[in-house]
Amino acid sequence: MDEEEDLRLARMTPEISRRTLVMLRGLAGLEPAERVPEDAMAVADAILAEHGTDGLRVLVMTLAAWATAQIESVAELSRRSHEAVLDAMELACLEAGAED
Repeated sequence: MDEEEDLRLARMTPEISRRTLVMLRGLAGLEPAERVPEDAMAVADAILAEHGTDGLRVLVMTLAAWATAQIESVAELSRRSHEAVLDAMELACLEAGAED
């Protein structure tokens, strides 16, 4: 990224980070779980409408940073490697796909 792009994305990061946290608070424990993607897509659509693709990029960067930190935390607490945690996540995705 160039300096202009860095500044443009940095200006919207605090707002999108706040909205990401609000989204996650609403999604955690949401029932039925099938509503999670639908509600997340509504947030992504709103950010796209307000901030364009740069807003979506910031949303993805924010989620990736937070997900990575949580994976590291789970790995440390469970005394497993990052790879083992990710393997368990991948297995859960595969099992969910097999149910369809």
